Amino acid sequence: MFLDQTTYSVGVNPISVAVVDVNSDNKPDIIVANDISTGTVSVLLNAGNGTFKTQTIYSAGTNPRSVAVVDVNSDNKPDIVVANDISPGTVSVLLNVGNGTFNAQTTYPVGNYPLSVAVVDVNSDNKPDIVVASYSLNKVGVLLNTGSGTFNAQTTYSVGTNPYSVVVVDVNSDNISDIITANYASNTVSVLLNTGSGTFNAQTTYPVGTNPFSVVVVDVNSDNISDIITANHASNTVSVLLNTGSGTFNAQTIYSAGTSPRSVAVVDVNSDNKPDIIVANYGSNNVSALLNAGNGIFNAQTTYPVGTNPFPVAVIDVNNDNKPDIVVTNGGSNTVSVLLHC
Repeated sequence: MFLDQTTYSVGVNPISVAVVDVNSDNKPDIIVANDISTGTVSVLLNAGNGTFKTQTIYSAGTNPRSVAVVDVNSDNKPDIVVANDISPGTVSVLLNVGNGTFNAQTTYPVGNYPLSVAVVDVNSDNKPDIVVASYSLNKVGVLLNTGSGTFNAQTTYSVGTNPYSVVVVDVNSDNISDIITANYASNTVSVLLNTGSGTFNAQTTYPVGTNPFSVVVVDVNSDNISDIITANHASNTVSVLLNTGSGTFNAQTIYSAGTSPRSVAVVDVNSDNKPDIIVANYGSNNVSALLNAGNGIFNAQTTYPVGTNPFPVAVIDVNNDNKPDIVVTNGGSNTVSVLLHC
């Protein structure tokens, strides 16, 4: 289903990836957070046909761990938001000046060791807000957008132990976005329902596999309500928790993945209108594809080799053939791999 990888050089220890068109040419570009003390982000512009230009490097905070690319100042140009994990933790905002180039960062303080960032409007003002998971504080921080691409001080909410990943998605069909975290040390996911004004109720937790690194929230069983999928690092599995319809979730169903899965994406890769699971396996240097068999049930994995120690994975059409491709960064080889769909 996927061709052999093509690799591109990025910074040292690439640990997070986003694939978004940043220069308005209708071709998605690659943005990578490089987890080093002199923190950087790499931008690789799409050259066409799913090939990418040499990286341009921008400074971020110390040890950037997560990157999101969203227009935060309403100028129709997507901006870069990075979570930087060394104490005191910060988020960096790099505004897009056009043509896929970016201004110097503006930083905002958050809790220690923010390992994951999401940028979504949580208070229904049509301005995307920043949500970060602070690993050492067992909290999420919400920074509301003031309207010009600047952000208010964070409000924090308790989650499970050592939240490693955060997503912000409506899970109870009220058209306001809720917070979901994967909690590495408590082997749970936390669901915090949005009250409607950008504040959140106390968490409800659900057990998943051992040491969940990554969480996504996507409807996998065609009932128009979003389900939870996690990649579980220590149990070499993915967990699927189907939504009951009210923002609560059934017990997990577990599927085998590769060794030490650290990142998961859920996208229809075989054009059957059912989203499939793609996992980056840090320990086995491959990605797994688990095809959706219907009703939120998944077939056994097929694996594809990538670089050394793959961590984040994104699945998006990068060569305009209407078929989703796989993009994964490899922390052990300081590269990004692109696997085109055949």
